[in-house]
Amino acid sequence: MCCFFSVIFFFGPRLGFLVYWLIAPLRVTTVFNTFIWPLLGLIFLPWTTLMYVLIFPIVSFDWVWLGLALFADIAGYAASAARRKDASWYTGP
Repeated sequence: MCCFFSVIFFFGPRLGFLVYWLIAPLRVTTVFNTFIWPLLGLIFLPWTTLMYVLIFPIVSFDWVWLGLALFADIAGYAASAARRKDASWYTGP
């Protein structure tokens, strides 16, 4: 499990999810019935997909963790859009 957290810390949620998929493929296939949903999750909402797999039997307080992961995805997209918008005027030296 230490390697899993190291991968997430250094390389982000996409590679962390793929490593988790290699470590526990049965759990990922239990969470998602088809191959398309985890693939779309990796492309568009990687933090949310990773958190959903980690807390799959969702009970009362787990929705908070899922909401935080969704907030992390939205914040990442908003930050990258702000950087693109801010750097559009820069032409270089």
